[in-house]
Amino acid sequence: MANKLKQIFRFSNWMRIITFIALSALLLSYLSPFIHPKSAWLLPFFGLSYPIILIGTFLLLIYWTMKRSKWALVVLGIILLGSTYHMRLITFFPKDEINPESKQTLKILTNNVRIFDLYDPNPDQKYATRDSIFNYAIQSNADVVCFQEFYRKDAPTNFLTSKVFFKNFGAVDMHERLIYKPTGHQHFGIAMFSKYPIIAKGEVIFETEDSENFNFSIFTDIVKDKDTFRVYNVHLQSIKMGETEKITDFSEKVQKWIDKLRIAYPKRAEQADKIVEHIQTSPYPVIVCGDFNDTPISYVYNQFSAELTDAFLECGTGIGSTYVGKVPAGRIDYIFHSPELSATNFVVQQSPFSDHRAIECIISKQ
Repeated sequence: MANKLKQIFRFSNWMRIITFIALSALLLSYLSPFIHPKSAWLLPFFGLSYPIILIGTFLLLIYWTMKRSKWALVVLGIILLGSTYHMRLITFFPKDEINPESKQTLKILTNNVRIFDLYDPNPDQKYATRDSIFNYAIQSNADVVCFQEFYRKDAPTNFLTSKVFFKNFGAVDMHERLIYKPTGHQHFGIAMFSKYPIIAKGEVIFETEDSENFNFSIFTDIVKDKDTFRVYNVHLQSIKMGETEKITDFSEKVQKWIDKLRIAYPKRAEQADKIVEHIQTSPYPVIVCGDFNDTPISYVYNQFSAELTDAFLECGTGIGSTYVGKVPAGRIDYIFHSPELSATNFVVQQSPFSDHRAIECIISKQ
């Protein structure tokens, strides 16, 4: 009896169980981009945890390799099965030269500005944040700038945003979608500024829109010389983790996080489906940028990557992490473009002024 118990509690047996659990979790993370979150609400959590699961699986691969066990081959095989997903997380070969055959280029910058730190306890900080965000965008020499979590206030106000940026950026046109809050005559939403003429403007209406959500998608048809680009500015469903900061009980806070994620995932998926359907009707080459609030191992990312090219994977370098808030999320801000376009000179902001890094690149038309 004692010998049987020893066999059951042998370290190698526990490692086999742990390996089986890790491999099952990794396979579920591979599956998560293909299943709508409304059909299986738990799957997106495996996609979100994918980097951690992958690192753990690599450690198990090292363990079984050192043991010269056949388990090493099983672990390696399942890791290799997800090679496509691994390459969504990191890229090594930046492309910084524009194709000499390119007919036209458009430089795009996108940034979630977190309402310019409007509610910072230090009243002077919001002005410093606003000015830093605007100066960075202006100095980038972009042709089109897209802001998410944008804010402006009706005149009279000392905190000017739209007019100040429009003038200093040298924009000739702009487009915005904002929710109006009567208290303080404030507007919250997204905005796009262009140095080239906009011949058409529009919105992709989400069924999830309400007075408490500032998540929108707008588009413009921008003409540069004789070429027209359709540019989408996207801000998909937020998780609103900030609402849990006052909860002190750890288990209660974790449960609240899970609830918020479970609610947000299906909404984002429906929003992504709406935008992709709209993209498919575009008469012009498409550029889509903004805060998608989802990782590369997700249903949302899969919907866009099935139709468009991820500019970061095409010409970026490293892991390209864009979110710098309290909850580690990695790369959740993107620039996508139509397959007939190409991207170069992808830049991720090194020192962000909000909880998101600005990203930019040059889009070329062949």
